[in-house]
Amino acid sequence: MCVTDKSAAAGKLGPDCKILETTLESLYLVSQVLSRSLDFRETLQEVLRTLNDTNGLRHGMIALLDEASGNLLVTALHENPAPFNQIHYKPGEGIVGAIMEGGEPVVIERLSDEDRFLDRLGVYHPELPFIGVPISIAGQTTGVLAAQPQGGFSPLARQQQFLEMVANLIGQSVRLARKVEDEQLALKSERDSLRRKVRGEHGFSNMVGHTRSMRLVFDQIRQVAKWNTTVLVRGESGTGKELIANAIHYNSPRANGPFIKLNCAALPDTLLESELFGHEKGAFTGAISQRKGRFEQAHGGTIFLDEIGEITPAFQTKLLRVLQEGEFERVGGNRTNVVDVRVVAATNKNLESEVQAGHFREDLYYRLNVMPINTPPLRERVEDIPDLVRFLISKIAKSQGRELVLEDSALGPLMRYDWPGNVRELENCLERAAVMSDEGRIDGRVISLTGLQSSFQNPASGASVPRVDIDDPDLDERERVIAALEQAGWVQAKAARILGMTPRQIGYRIQTLNIKVRQI
Repeated sequence: MCVTDKSAAAGKLGPDCKILETTLESLYLVSQVLSRSLDFRETLQEVLRTLNDTNGLRHGMIALLDEASGNLLVTALHENPAPFNQIHYKPGEGIVGAIMEGGEPVVIERLSDEDRFLDRLGVYHPELPFIGVPISIAGQTTGVLAAQPQGGFSPLARQQQFLEMVANLIGQSVRLARKVEDEQLALKSERDSLRRKVRGEHGFSNMVGHTRSMRLVFDQIRQVAKWNTTVLVRGESGTGKELIANAIHYNSPRANGPFIKLNCAALPDTLLESELFGHEKGAFTGAISQRKGRFEQAHGGTIFLDEIGEITPAFQTKLLRVLQEGEFERVGGNRTNVVDVRVVAATNKNLESEVQAGHFREDLYYRLNVMPINTPPLRERVEDIPDLVRFLISKIAKSQGRELVLEDSALGPLMRYDWPGNVRELENCLERAAVMSDEGRIDGRVISLTGLQSSFQNPASGASVPRVDIDDPDLDERERVIAALEQAGWVQAKAARILGMTPRQIGYRIQTLNIKVRQI
């Protein structure tokens, strides 16, 4: 029983009961503090304040093991007159170090009588008692909790027991905090690794080309990536417009922000508005909850609007506002939302013709066409085909998990083809070749099995030109060049592809071999 007979008759608690009640109340408050915040230093400071206010335990101190150095570092101190961050104790050093090394509590009735007391903190009263208890996790001492009891609260033995209970709660909290910290570090490491991987996949190393037109594109990307300027990527299908958008984002100051993509041609106006701007709950049938649109998702980052030339004039008006002001309303809502988004758009249409025909708003055209980047078709950069082929073969080999070998005989037919589908068609052709090559050797024979058409149409007549075997050993070089020009309709760039040359090389041959160029 915690009440005496007299006190029971009077309905009052005895001294033991008051101590027990105070102890339980203090433990409850400490447990509340420890579960309140994940800011661990702030939490421990609050625990020491609670011990001071409820139990008269002055100058509370918590020192935790630093795994890197093996020393105890002072982590929290109540009523600290000076910075304590750098104060530490080696195992066995002073009273605190002795508690750490022995893993046992130390109770001193008067601090001035203890020779091991180092007074590094300069806060303890020499005439008061001192209690220090170990903080343990899974049976291993990982810290020390110490304080100076004041008279009039409870005997030292009771205070020691109380501090041991508090130290047990702190130990559990330290274990949880370290687990959370380890998980956060692991997530941060994984995030940084993924960012490096994504930047590597979308960096300039994955954009192949050394022709003048491609060098211009690379220079434009490097310059425009630094700023928040709106970019319009133009070019035929399959020329790598999305790859350029990726490179712009991941080489910009917004690289750590989101990169959101949307193909505008894939959705009708009603769905496109909801997809881009979001909707409120109940805005239409099926809108069972509020939903953020792509612009909100891209806040602080970049949004890529592919096939921008396909949106209708009605929706162009709504898009113009968000491009001009960065403001929009969700479908079914009346609150204006503001976003900070960098816009990169792409199209394979001639927007100037669309504006003249009244199919595309002129003001939206000028809003998008701030920094145009034109991607050249593959037929205009034949010199890049060998490097592109090697890059794509390496990429396909990695995806198939085997080694692929490119033979020189494969490059001739690949350079002679016109590639209306550009790089995308080239990649598809090479993937078909890899699939049909059991031994992993990509040569001219395997390329012919892909169905690649290497004959050319005469652009004037539209009729097929009989194909001369330019590899016939009986042909001299002048005959080979003329045969290639005939097959190409006397278009030198096409003839260069047939011969596996660059336009500059065939131009030199025409001049030195005294070939009269026919105008068709």
